[in-house]
Amino acid sequence: MKTETLGLKFDWITILIFFALVTIGWVNIYSASYQDGAKGIFDFSQAYGKQLLWICLSLILIVFVLALDSKFYERYSGLIYIISLVSLLGLYIFGNEVNGAKSWYLIGPASIQPSEFAKAATALAIASYASEIQTDLTHFKDQLKAFFILALPAIFIIPQPDPGSALIYAAFIFPLYREGLHFVYLLLGFFAAALFVGTLAIGVAWVALIVLIIAGISYYRKRKKRGALFKFGTIAFACIAFAFSVNYIFENVFEQRHRDRFNIVLGKETDNKGIGYNTNQSEIAIGSGGWTGKGWTEGTQTKGNFVPEQHTDYIFSTVGEEFGFLGSVGVVFLFIFLIVRILVLAERQKSQFARVYGYSVAAIIFFHFFVNIGMVTGLFPTVGIPLPFFSYGGSGLWGFTILLFIFIRLDAANYYYT
Repeated sequence: MKTETLGLKFDWITILIFFALVTIGWVNIYSASYQDGAKGIFDFSQAYGKQLLWICLSLILIVFVLALDSKFYERYSGLIYIISLVSLLGLYIFGNEVNGAKSWYLIGPASIQPSEFAKAATALAIASYASEIQTDLTHFKDQLKAFFILALPAIFIIPQPDPGSALIYAAFIFPLYREGLHFVYLLLGFFAAALFVGTLAIGVAWVALIVLIIAGISYYRKRKKRGALFKFGTIAFACIAFAFSVNYIFENVFEQRHRDRFNIVLGKETDNKGIGYNTNQSEIAIGSGGWTGKGWTEGTQTKGNFVPEQHTDYIFSTVGEEFGFLGSVGVVFLFIFLIVRILVLAERQKSQFARVYGYSVAAIIFFHFFVNIGMVTGLFPTVGIPLPFFSYGGSGLWGFTILLFIFIRLDAANYYYT
């Protein structure tokens, strides 16, 4: 389904889903931040009033993004990427510290978080690189360059400290896999995560024993093949060495608040009145919603401010309490529909640049959506990853808007509909 705008055909379905998510997000921000005595929806002293202003301004941003020639994004992708890196580095000199993180520029009454815009810039850069090499990412040299493009913004973001925003760059493994990156990288990522969590949960000794057993069984099955002992021995050694490094990384790289959150999720600590308070209250709010919820602005956990900063990272708990299981499923369905739609459009692109960028957009939105829902429901540690188009924040809304509508603009130029 297409609509004619500025002489081009834009995907109306994707645009409608975007506006649906933004509207539902604002409705829940209103409920989570409304205070008695407020002057109305245009009360800019309230979070919902500020968010409404950001939404209105995003309409101007959308027109600007769609008005630019699609070739602009490909031609200047490198420059956009460099500007984003400079903006991240500039935080260490000119940044404003909020909640212990130097992640924002203070511009008049507004705060701008450059890491939210760096995701789109990195997606453009990786799409440009993949299209320039003209081959699949099967050569190790090409893979290293791609990983370097992804690593730079993450490295600049981690010391702010903002590990949640840096973690998002792991999502780019999926568009790279689509472009020929070997499946072994996905397996390595999965096993590294499993080893990390497993070591924290049951200890190095048990993990080492499990690795040796698996390696032994694998060798026994492949023992007749040349080099099998060396192959499985090397893998086992690498896994055990990584397991021994986990405790050092956990104790010396992670901050105490991050260690506490991991320990709570793993069941090693219980702190429902301290570091685990937000997650515990979020679970209570979601659970109290039942099938159909308590009704808009009627959530007792929400109105009682039992979930701190509920209008930001924990906004989904408002959905669960006030709109219940059915409302939560509806929101989840909308996100899945959007992601699938982007992937379908990406596969139709005649330009590799547009295809890679489309996969990057889908991966970033999915990663945010998946981790945030897991965080709010207590399945994952709290890492400060917002829910796209839902969580309060002008930088987040603008960042995701730019990310999505650049792809809509590329799609209009690179896929010809009959």
